Amino acid sequence: MEEVYKRSVKLHEEMQGKIEMTNKIAVDNTDTLSLVYSPGVAQPCLEIEKDPERAYDMTMKGNTIAVVTNGTAVLGLGDIGPLASLPVMEGKAMLFKKFAGINAVPICIDSTNTRHIIETITRIAPAFGGINLEDIKAPESFEIEEKLQDLGIPVFHDDQHGTAIVTLAALVNAAKVTGRRLEDMKVVINGAGAAGIAIAKLLRCFDIDSELCRSVKQLIVCDSKGAIHRFRHDLNKAKTELLKYSNFDDVDGDIHDVIQGADVFIGVSKGDILTQEDIKNMADDPIIFAMANPTPEILPEECHAAGASIVGTGRSDYPNQINNVLAFPGIFKGALMARAEVISTEMKLAAAYAIARSVEQPTKEMVIPSALDTSLADVVAKAVEQAVYHEREMEQKIAEAEAKLTND
Repeated sequence: MEEVYKRSVKLHEEMQGKIEMTNKIAVDNTDTLSLVYSPGVAQPCLEIEKDPERAYDMTMKGNTIAVVTNGTAVLGLGDIGPLASLPVMEGKAMLFKKFAGINAVPICIDSTNTRHIIETITRIAPAFGGINLEDIKAPESFEIEEKLQDLGIPVFHDDQHGTAIVTLAALVNAAKVTGRRLEDMKVVINGAGAAGIAIAKLLRCFDIDSELCRSVKQLIVCDSKGAIHRFRHDLNKAKTELLKYSNFDDVDGDIHDVIQGADVFIGVSKGDILTQEDIKNMADDPIIFAMANPTPEILPEECHAAGASIVGTGRSDYPNQINNVLAFPGIFKGALMARAEVISTEMKLAAAYAIARSVEQPTKEMVIPSALDTSLADVVAKAVEQAVYHEREMEQKIAEAEAKLTND
C-alpha cells in the first residue's frame, strides 16, 4: 500500500490534478467567434428564456453533473475538509467521463452548515443536469439530500445509494451461487452511517413499493457501540428510524456477539474489526462483504481460511470489488436520457438488478462485474431510463383513473 500511496502522490503532482476543461469547437476565425460568443450567442439565450427545456439541448446542462462535497466524510479518512477532498472529487469526475461520457464538475463547499450547503446547491443548480452528493457525513447528508428533492433535477447521495445498489446486486448473485434466497437470510451490517442505513433500507424494502424488491428475513445493524436496539438511549433520529425495520428481537451485544449465526456480514465501518473466529461462528458458507477502505474489516484470505464462501471488498486487488463506479455513471446517464427530476427507488432497484444480470454466470470469485467494465454504464442507463418511463406511464394511468372517477 505504501508504494501505491507514493505513486499516487507523484502522479497528482506531475499532472497537477486529473481533469481539465476542453472546447468542443475550435475558435480560430471571426465567424466561429460570432457564433459561440457575441453577437450570435444572444439568440440561444433568448430561446432558453422562452423555453427552459431548451437548455438541455443547447448547453452543457444536458450532460453535466455537479459532484458536491464539504469534505466531512472522505473515504476512510473522515473529516478532512473541502480542499483536501478535491482529489477524490476530481477522481469521481474522471469516472463519470470514462464510463458514461458525462461531464462532471467538482464543487467543494466550505461549510458544515446544512442550510448553507442546501442554499449553495440550489443556487448553482441551473447549470447542471444533476447533483451527485459525495463524502458528506451522516446525519447531515440525509437532510441535505431530502431537502433538495424538489430541485427539478436528480440529486443523489452516492455514498448512500450507490453503495446500497451495488451491495444489493452483489448479494443477489451471491445468493444464487450459495443456493440461498434473500428472503431467508440473516444479515448483519456494521456501520450505521449513510451507507449502512441506505443498505439496510434497500435490503429490508423499507418504504419501498416495488415488485422488484425482495426483503431479507432478518437484519441487525451495529455501530461503534454495538447492536442498535430499542433499549439504547443514545440513538440519533436516523438510527432510531432503523428500528422500524431491523432488530425486532432487540438483540444486544457487540459485533462479535451479533454476527453469530448470520448468513451475511456487510461492513461499511473500519478495518480489522473481525477475526477468523467471528467467521467460524456464522452460518455455514457465509457471505462476507468487508467494504471498509483501504483496510477491510477482515482480509479475504482470513475469511476463506475460516470457511467463508464468498468474499467481497472495496479494493481492486481482490475479487468481487464492490465499487460504486458500477452504479453511478449508468444511473445518471439513464436519468439524463429520460430527463428525470429525481432518482426514485424504482430506478435504484432497476440499476441493482441490471448490474446483477450483467454477470451471466456468477461464481464465488465473480458475483459482481469488474469495476473496469466499460459496457456496464449503458446497460444500467437503459434499465434506469425504462424505469422512468414505466413510472410515468403508471402515474398517467392513475391520473386518468382518478379523472374518470371524478367525472363519473
